[in-house]
Amino acid sequence: MKIFTIGGYNEVGKNMTAVKINDDVVIFDCGLHLPPIVELEEQERTMNEKRLRSIGALPEDTILDSLDLRRKVRAILIGHAHLDHVGAVPYIAQRYNADVYGTPFTMQVLKTLIKDEEVNFKNKIREVLPNSSFTIKGKKNYTAELINITHSTIQSTMMALHTPEGVVLYANDFKFDNAPQLGKKPNYEALKRIGKEGVKALVVESLYASEERKTPSEKIARGLLEDVLFATDNKNSGIIVTTFSSHIARLKSIVEFGKKLNRNVIFLGRSLHKYVSAAMQVKLCPFQNDILLVKYRKQVEAVLKKINKNKDKYLIVCTGHQGEPGSILDRIAKNETALDLSSRDQVIFSSKTIPSEINIANKGQLEKRLKKKGARIFNEVHVSGHAGREDLRDFINMIQPEHIIPAHGDLPKLSALAELAGEMGYKLGKTSHIMQNGQNIEL
Repeated sequence: MKIFTIGGYNEVGKNMTAVKINDDVVIFDCGLHLPPIVELEEQERTMNEKRLRSIGALPEDTILDSLDLRRKVRAILIGHAHLDHVGAVPYIAQRYNADVYGTPFTMQVLKTLIKDEEVNFKNKIREVLPNSSFTIKGKKNYTAELINITHSTIQSTMMALHTPEGVVLYANDFKFDNAPQLGKKPNYEALKRIGKEGVKALVVESLYASEERKTPSEKIARGLLEDVLFATDNKNSGIIVTTFSSHIARLKSIVEFGKKLNRNVIFLGRSLHKYVSAAMQVKLCPFQNDILLVKYRKQVEAVLKKINKNKDKYLIVCTGHQGEPGSILDRIAKNETALDLSSRDQVIFSSKTIPSEINIANKGQLEKRLKKKGARIFNEVHVSGHAGREDLRDFINMIQPEHIIPAHGDLPKLSALAELAGEMGYKLGKTSHIMQNGQNIEL
């Protein structure tokens, strides 16, 4: 068995890993590196493979060409619907004669991306329900399964590839949440079964491996939101909430609280439209009849003009939690819309700033503009979708893998997970392996 660490081993995002068994190759994830794309979107909208490669936004999968493995790829498996896991599929999947597999929500988001970017997409898209298995046909046949796990978007999965050498378990991204606000709890039974079967290699996220905590449940985020919305004076105020557009469970809580406040809930922005529409398509949007979903600029302008006359009658959910230029919240802060903010109005960031230089700078500028208007800012009304160090410890104990490969992070993050593995008896370079983009390891 050979494992190729293609992307996500030098940075957060751009996730892509390939596993070769005999004459067959299976790819896990195919994601974008988002910070350079934020910069690209400021200048222009059009994206293609060549441009995205030139700015380092795509995984450098040409490593598979140089080793003559491209024609041996039998399947591309996608763990969940975040762009750093699925976003590169429209641009590079056509390089492989392979079907793309993922849960219905994830594949619906992929179809939306393909349509939005007007890509001529030839690979077959295969929808697999969480907690289901399927056969990958190659020189030999392999069973793969998508195991339900909790994260900050719905129908997220861990992916297991069963091989004669043992299981490869791919675990980017997850948390252990026994009280998810939408969807099922993690499938612990399946994970324990796979552990007993024998996991040859565990590829696992290391994003918060240095943080000595258990990641709180989404019910805690719901409680934090409730606290801000119901224990502050907002009777005659405008309320704007911004969060991750893909976080359908969080959006559900926001809508339910908006209704309790007797406010009309309005969703504004392209990204929200993309993810909420995908959830509607696969019948996983319980609040679809309780919102007005607005995408196009002219409609947004008209709606904000109307809201401005009676701000206390509405709850706005909009894009812009990272301070992205051109997002709805950015335009409101820059006086580019009909909505005037004042000192009574609340802006709630139900999110955390993703720690890249451009995000920190953009968010800082946005906050300055909002403060200039006197708006009340509530930051980090949020809990993470990623495992902390103690979750990772429990997970490794549950799975007992033969080898651990830390993923989804820069060197300090990967090292923190390798250090945890060391505490648990794994030997660096023998059973725990710090890898970089473009490397491979034979087990």
